[in-house]
Amino acid sequence: MAPWKPPVDDPFVRAARERAAAKPAGPGRRLAARLVDTVVFGALAGAACAPFVLSGVRHVTDKLDRAKQSGETVTVWLVDGTNAVHFSIALALVLVLGVLYEALPTARWGRTLGKKLCGIQVRDIESHDAPGFGAALRRWLVYGVSGLLAVGVLNVLWCLVDRPWRQCWHDKAARTFVAKG
Repeated sequence: MAPWKPPVDDPFVRAARERAAAKPAGPGRRLAARLVDTVVFGALAGAACAPFVLSGVRHVTDKLDRAKQSGETVTVWLVDGTNAVHFSIALALVLVLGVLYEALPTARWGRTLGKKLCGIQVRDIESHDAPGFGAALRRWLVYGVSGLLAVGVLNVLWCLVDRPWRQCWHDKAARTFVAKG
């Protein structure tokens, strides 16, 4: 009878070692992934929202034309009940698409399409697994809101000076980092 020998390369131990040895992704890969994600998300959101936004713009144009034809000085509200509905639907579509394109794939697989193409993924800072849905949603919302507030450039550039994990503000808010692989 031969004595028992432990496996030479246990796949579970190897996977744990690889996960623990994750290195932060470089800014070039992150930028490329973000560009791909922005183009794809912009195309999806543009296609979904265009009918509602164009309808709202037509409504305003019609109101302005009627005001010009009346020959009188009138107050024209650019946002009214009709436009508010159109623009609210467009905003709701952007939020739903953001959850479906950014938050869910990040929570499920740790990556979006752009990150997959660039060979990077989002990981929880402590467990090195894909972040939970709450963290992925928080990450996307902080990124989006900071982009709207004109501090988005600072948010994105923050990873150039942050050490050791190269986290942007949205990563810090979600307790995540972007890793190679």
